[in-house]
Amino acid sequence: MRELPNIKILDEKDKILRTKSKDVTLPLSKEDKQLIEDALNYLEMSQIEAEREKHDLRPGMGLSFIQLGLPKRIFVISEEDEEKPGTFNRYVVINPVVLSESEEFIYVAEGEGCLSINREIEGIVPRKARITIEAYDENGDLFELRVREDMAVAFQHELDHLDGILCIDHIDPRNPYKFKDRMREI
Repeated sequence: MRELPNIKILDEKDKILRTKSKDVTLPLSKEDKQLIEDALNYLEMSQIEAEREKHDLRPGMGLSFIQLGLPKRIFVISEEDEEKPGTFNRYVVINPVVLSESEEFIYVAEGEGCLSINREIEGIVPRKARITIEAYDENGDLFELRVREDMAVAFQHELDHLDGILCIDHIDPRNPYKFKDRMREI
């Protein structure tokens, strides 16, 4: 069992979450590289049932630096590999730019969650079914990545954080399921 990284995820009431993050100068500092590793470890522990229960964690697959109080254009995503349980596909995304996105909209059937929102979220969050981004990894190497379906949702969720937007901002409070019939459920 790993030791739980000492990171504090800000709650939605914290105004810094509404800050637009700034581009990061590369190469990364040692501190930023360590925080990337800590955030990925935290996410992976939150997805492993025994670890989640031991440390009383909510499951999550993505974290932006702004959620840790740092307005830097960095986010990480870790997703358990369905073919190899217990192993994770890690994504480190620095200074991302969206190159393209599909016209098709999707939404997560059981609703979108956020580690900064500690309550049930009522309604659907419209997301593009596919997006292509360009970004840098933790070593300063530029890459292009096309993601679809649940990974497209995760990437758009974290991209929003970098611009000070929370997933709840996409939900119409008067009609939380607005335009559901124009989108595909995933």
